[in-house]
Amino acid sequence: MFSWVKQEQGGRNKDGEMYQTVTEGLQSLYLKKLLPLEETYLFHDFHSPALEAADFQSKPMVLLVGQYSTGKTTFIRYLLEQDFPGMRIGPEPTTDGFIAVMHGENEGIIPGNALVVDPRKPFRKLNAFGNSFLNRFICSQMPNQVLQSISIIDTPGILSGEKQRISRGYDFAEVLRWFGERVDRIILLFDAHKLDISDEFSEAIRAFKGQDDKIRVVLNKADQVDTQQLMRVYGALMWSLGKVINTPEVVRVYLGSFWGKPLQNTENRRLFEAESQDLFKDIQSLPRNAALRKLNDLIKRARLAKVHAYIISYLKKEMPSLFGREKKKEELISRLPEIYCILQREHHISPGDFPNVTKMQDMLQHYDFNKFPSLKIKLIESVDKMLATKIAGLMSMIRDEESKAPPAMVSGGAFEGSQDGPFGRGYGEGVSAGADAEDWIVSREKHRYDELFYMLMPVNGKITGVNAKKEMMNSRLPNTVLGKIWKLADCDQDGMLDDEEFALAQHLIKIKLEGFELPGELPDHLVPPAHQ
Repeated sequence: MFSWVKQEQGGRNKDGEMYQTVTEGLQSLYLKKLLPLEETYLFHDFHSPALEAADFQSKPMVLLVGQYSTGKTTFIRYLLEQDFPGMRIGPEPTTDGFIAVMHGENEGIIPGNALVVDPRKPFRKLNAFGNSFLNRFICSQMPNQVLQSISIIDTPGILSGEKQRISRGYDFAEVLRWFGERVDRIILLFDAHKLDISDEFSEAIRAFKGQDDKIRVVLNKADQVDTQQLMRVYGALMWSLGKVINTPEVVRVYLGSFWGKPLQNTENRRLFEAESQDLFKDIQSLPRNAALRKLNDLIKRARLAKVHAYIISYLKKEMPSLFGREKKKEELISRLPEIYCILQREHHISPGDFPNVTKMQDMLQHYDFNKFPSLKIKLIESVDKMLATKIAGLMSMIRDEESKAPPAMVSGGAFEGSQDGPFGRGYGEGVSAGADAEDWIVSREKHRYDELFYMLMPVNGKITGVNAKKEMMNSRLPNTVLGKIWKLADCDQDGMLDDEEFALAQHLIKIKLEGFELPGELPDHLVPPAHQ
């Protein structure tokens, strides 16, 4: 099962400490240090199945979750800019299963039962959810440039009410939890007209507990409401999320309309464009951060495995050898919150590292505590050593790998040309305005700026810094900003401004007041004609 470990032999030195890649190092550390602890204390039965080679080597994955008709499948279609096998789009609940959209040379569909026996795919452990789930799980393969860098998981649209949960035939929240532990980004989609969070959707979001850093929220179809309504919708969404995602930090919400059709309301076009570019940048960065994410997830898993070992060994230690076992077992299960506190003090463990107490109590009912293993200090020390020293070595390897060969960003589909050309963000706006014009763009407003200039009593065609400061301070911009504008406008660096330099300073003030950023250096198209 773990034959892939043999591959790393060539990358080690005599001490067995060196690895050719970070992925190789993670695989080896997991097998040698963490897996023995997990197997000894039944970690895989209580928490998460064992990791395999494909879990370390797979491309970054993006999981889309949302209520029906919020545009999940359309969002994937928008990113890929082409249909994918098995795709169905409609106002009614259309996607009735999980679809893993992945890269493949030939277009086609792989059924769930065949998918979970493929060692090259990171889905083998989904076999535990049974046929009811596997019959609703497919892999959609196609040659697409976007999919060369990431894989996307589409999920069934969530309805409200109890009926859907009963009729699924598998534990929907547990499947989402499994995916949540392994994906790089979780995107929750909301419709501007569907902000209610149903019971099942709430349960689904709670399944991602501990993965808060991966969650992003998209408010889709935001062009279907005007600005005033959008403010109310945004506020209502944040209020709803606050009740479900119990974190003090505010979740990042992206507003927009993620499909290739004309905007119904164009008054927020600039906002939507800025938001979509921010979301694209976030997704494009996933390949670059993939190794760091896997390292982070391994650390989280190691901490949970250690805590689990302490819990199991404590329960074993407290059990009587002969009589009253069942009674003692019931007592220990009811005292589990108290046991958590004891272990927390004894081993200096953070409260956030402990598993959910209610879920743990339910699962412990099915086990014989006398068969639990005692505490093996060497296994714990081995994991501690891994966390203290080996992980630090891999961290430095990540930086070295990035400097030598930085991973390619996600490209193709909707990502292609989103930065360059006349439709790129900020093109022809702010400092970029006038870049392809034949005349000096400042000259269009220079007659107004000249009136101010001559009111400041220039001497030999120039005004002093003192006089310029009086006028520039009227903008109410901070001194740090005005100081930067002065440096950019004083082209000959003589501490004075002529009429063209003064006009340039006023133009830069106008740019800043309109909400655009100032450049680090003055672009060629803004240099005054007399100073070129």
